[in-house]
Amino acid sequence: MTALVGVEEIEDARSRVAGVIRPTHVDRSANFSRMAGRPVILKPEHLQRTGSFKIRGAYNHISRLDGDADVVAASAGNHAQGVALAATLCGLRSVIFMPANAALPKLEATRAYGAEVRVGGDTVDDCVALARAHAAATGARFVPPFDDPWVIAGQGTVGLEIVDEAPDAAVVVVPVGGGGLIGGTAAAIKARRPDVLVVGVEAQGAPTMRAALDAGRPVMLDSVNTMADGTALRCCSELTLAHAQAFVDDVVLVTEEQVSRSYCCSSNERSGSWSPRAHWPSPPSSRAGCPATGRSSSPARGATSTRCS
Repeated sequence: MTALVGVEEIEDARSRVAGVIRPTHVDRSANFSRMAGRPVILKPEHLQRTGSFKIRGAYNHISRLDGDADVVAASAGNHAQGVALAATLCGLRSVIFMPANAALPKLEATRAYGAEVRVGGDTVDDCVALARAHAAATGARFVPPFDDPWVIAGQGTVGLEIVDEAPDAAVVVVPVGGGGLIGGTAAAIKARRPDVLVVGVEAQGAPTMRAALDAGRPVMLDSVNTMADGTALRCCSELTLAHAQAFVDDVVLVTEEQVSRSYCCSSNERSGSWSPRAHWPSPPSSRAGCPATGRSSSPARGATSTRCS
């Protein structure tokens, strides 16, 4: 049986990252409230250091490592920047493998945070294989983007903050890629507010968690295709699936048109403020919360990532 991350581990992570992360207090979104037909608040993690929530899990993991060996990771951008900054803050050297189609601003930002960037592979999955091979060959420590209890606990600090900052929220909608954010966030919310519905949202072109839930096991998708490149992964993990099965009420799919509309209604492009009204089962008068998880590509595939140190 897969061991799940508990709220005590998430509270410990919260204390650990407190001096590193930037406060991102929830705020009401007029655009999304109008679209959803109910009050909607956003947790603006796109304003977080490195431009996404990823610094939380990366720092919680890297700051616990013993010794001074390098760290290595693979990412199209957001995890790369989180690992690069976390490693620099911990006095460690980092090597990041990024795919050939990674946005140039994200490549540059990752280097600016102190990482050695190696470009290779067509997909993030290819880069993960390269990063793991590098770790095996050199003794560097691999920092997973989602398949790790320390990473999940770090991302779960978003859930604790939502509970504190939006105590009357009835539904929390979370974008899903590999499942680390929704796993940790849902674990935290259900421990503090078991009555709150936690709903995951995936692009139809990358239904990683939905496919796994339907099959009862992680499923390797043949391909993924979505403008939300920060969530475009072919497979979740046993660990993140177990958290979704235990704590998430539903995972729904959205079209590229819905993703595009969400981008266009945002003042900053985000990899996850997807909120299709039809999938929210609570009364229209109830409040819904959504983590705006990080900067991603625009509908025109134009990168919006910037360095936020």
